[in-house]
Amino acid sequence: MGRKWCAVTVLAITYMVATTAVAANDKGLSFAGTAAPAPEEASSLRKPVSLDGTAHHHVWPTLNAGWRTVLGSFIGFFGAALGSIGGVGGGGIFVPMLTLIVGFDTKSATAMSKCMITGAAVSTVYCNLKLKHPTLNMPMIDYDLALLIQPMLMMGVSIGVICNVIFPDWLVTVLFIILSLVTSTKAFLKGVETWKKETLMKREAAVKKSKQSSDEIEYTPPTGSDAIAEPRAPSDEAVSIWKNIYWKEFGLLIFVWVAILTLQVAMNYTATCSTMYWVFSLLQIPVSAGVSVYQAVGLVQGKRVISSRANTKASLKSHIVLIYFFGVSAGVLAGLLGLGGGVIMGPLFLELGIPPQVSSATATFAMMFSSSIAVVEYYLLNRFPIPYALVFTCVAFIAAIVGQRVARKVINWLGRASLIIFILSFMIFIGLIPLGGFGILNINHKMAQHEYMGFHSICKSDT
Repeated sequence: MGRKWCAVTVLAITYMVATTAVAANDKGLSFAGTAAPAPEEASSLRKPVSLDGTAHHHVWPTLNAGWRTVLGSFIGFFGAALGSIGGVGGGGIFVPMLTLIVGFDTKSATAMSKCMITGAAVSTVYCNLKLKHPTLNMPMIDYDLALLIQPMLMMGVSIGVICNVIFPDWLVTVLFIILSLVTSTKAFLKGVETWKKETLMKREAAVKKSKQSSDEIEYTPPTGSDAIAEPRAPSDEAVSIWKNIYWKEFGLLIFVWVAILTLQVAMNYTATCSTMYWVFSLLQIPVSAGVSVYQAVGLVQGKRVISSRANTKASLKSHIVLIYFFGVSAGVLAGLLGLGGGVIMGPLFLELGIPPQVSSATATFAMMFSSSIAVVEYYLLNRFPIPYALVFTCVAFIAAIVGQRVARKVINWLGRASLIIFILSFMIFIGLIPLGGFGILNINHKMAQHEYMGFHSICKSDT
């Protein structure tokens, strides 16, 4: 146990040092993350950014131990803890907290949200790397499923960043409200269904126990999203990470991450809408689609199998196109709103028959790659202050570890992994209230002021 926490501490320190090193190399920023503000701007830094001919100001509050920072950290802690359990990034809580409480502008809050999602995802993945599937002899993370959806997710993030500039606010708000209502409802109904099946299995186990007049009863819960009435107790014994990782699939995911990151960095050193800009943008399609199609072909031909599905014999042909569509959609949503993508991936995995524990772990694993690319992207665009990013990222990092440990103990005690599904539904719905509500208020304000509410041109933006 001591070695485990020591490793967590080392990982956290390494993450902080790496982020600080990046900040130190930035020519335009001091370690404080901003230039010294003028006297009249002592409370916040406003950086003008030209967008379609209008001046947009980045509002970066001064970092201090005031009530805003403390309250924001408190909310961020619980948001990251619950998000790590449900397999969602927590952006639906982070973005409103950063704007309404801490005082960031919306675009900076979106970038900061990505930093927090990345921090929580890294610590959650670390916890899950050592865990086994609740009922099968395989890792908790389904690497075959991740390899199928993660490349499309990362391609979707790139599209979402562009859509963030092009789409009008009203369209973003409408899409977000519809998506959140549908996915949260689906997740809640799935949780109710799973809860009932868990209750039935518990009753059957009790009847068998009374009939056999035995102190112990052994029965095998089914695989899939219904398999959790009496899952195998999570062991705190150290499981070798090296043996619990599918290195071939993991290596392909790293390749996609490096390739997309390289293309994204190259895009930032070319003029927007130039020939090379579109070349680098379009090159992301064959990189992402190539790896994902390679995995899909193997699944269709039977060379590979998503073992964590409830019915591994059922054909995936009818689901692959759906997985691709929702994978790209999750990425677009992540890049557009600063969310983690789990809002779509979580309910999708559950519908495919993936157990809640595996669904949460795999969704977070995929989000770790996509959100970290977005962090680099936003850093190159100078969208967030480094000190605040360090503080809130560390808060999310620690909160995710606490959330994982508490959730494992509660699920093992109650024998109800359906709690993960309910938390997923709750996180999606709770994020809808502030984001959707203030989005509607913003639309009403623009309509009253007769402001332009159409689409924007990416070519007129220097971001």
